[in-house]
Amino acid sequence: MKIRLTIFCALVFFNAFGQVASSRPNIIFILTDDHRFDALSYLGNPYAHTPEMDKLAQNGTFFKKAMASTPICAASRATILSGMYERTHKYTFQTGNIRQEYMQTAYPKVLRDAGYHTGFYGKFGVNYDKLNDLFDSHEDYDRNNTFKDKRGYFYKKLGQDTVHLTRYTGQKAIDFIAKTPKNKPFCLSLSFSAPHAHDGAPDQYFYDEQTAHLLENTTIAPPKYASDDYFNAQPKGVRDGFSHLRWTWRFDNPEKYQRMMKAYYRMIAGVDIEIGKIREQLKKQGLDQNTIIILMGDNGYFLGERQLADKWMMYDLSVRVPLIIYDPKAKHQDIDEMVLNTDIASTITDFASIKTLTKWY
Repeated sequence: MKIRLTIFCALVFFNAFGQVASSRPNIIFILTDDHRFDALSYLGNPYAHTPEMDKLAQNGTFFKKAMASTPICAASRATILSGMYERTHKYTFQTGNIRQEYMQTAYPKVLRDAGYHTGFYGKFGVNYDKLNDLFDSHEDYDRNNTFKDKRGYFYKKLGQDTVHLTRYTGQKAIDFIAKTPKNKPFCLSLSFSAPHAHDGAPDQYFYDEQTAHLLENTTIAPPKYASDDYFNAQPKGVRDGFSHLRWTWRFDNPEKYQRMMKAYYRMIAGVDIEIGKIREQLKKQGLDQNTIIILMGDNGYFLGERQLADKWMMYDLSVRVPLIIYDPKAKHQDIDEMVLNTDIASTITDFASIKTLTKWY
């Protein structure tokens, strides 16, 4: 059974306040890239080091069955922004710019028109040349595909230091919060490139040295259903497709599997560190008790199961994503009902107490 995430969160919002709050909350929406749903220590994953994400889950609302309606980053991001299924927005990698009218009701535009100070940093992932219409402050960047080595993730600078994209995005968030106007609420959208593989580079996953010590003396269990029998049971289109090809890049022998998996989890740990820094900045400015934080992945991820990598297919591992909503004024709960990425845009506008007549679906 699927419930509307917006309806649920609206109920949480009203229950927490008794009525719509006169002071609208700040909202931070954090999107990770290729973050598998169970890559959280909150779920008992022994390889994940996510204490900050765990705190959000322990004190917020954790959705056990959150799904991406289309398991690929471009279409999923268009859905998150617009609230529309791909069958409506029709945006993929090959369609050019997303249609202008769909961005007129995207959640950043709706909030900005309603008086929110809006910002975006990271991988926008949707071709659209009018970001100034959506955000008061923004910078759109992703991995640098010019480089087929670690420089794909290490090319941005803070001062004189070249830093990992994760650290760069975290600092941009801190700077945005520090400079946000005091007379209006803000909505900050952060889109980390991590833990997306840097396709074309032999090592694929690149992490900051501060997480390099994690899993050093650990052997990660092999993936389930990874035998030839499970692979050969797939349709020919799957066996011949990108998911299996990328499995050969990352997971097709034990040494490679261990190296890639540890790097993948270290990248997620890097995002976790930045979330901690962002929350410290909120507390420092006295904004922590009026800021809702939403954490989500853009799609699911195969980590060697059935000799597959990446996403794209309608297996649970491919479509299921992490989703946490932390509202400092609401009680903790774990939710079993299914929710979708189509629900995010309207949930954010609900939290901002904005009524819209737009039919997003």
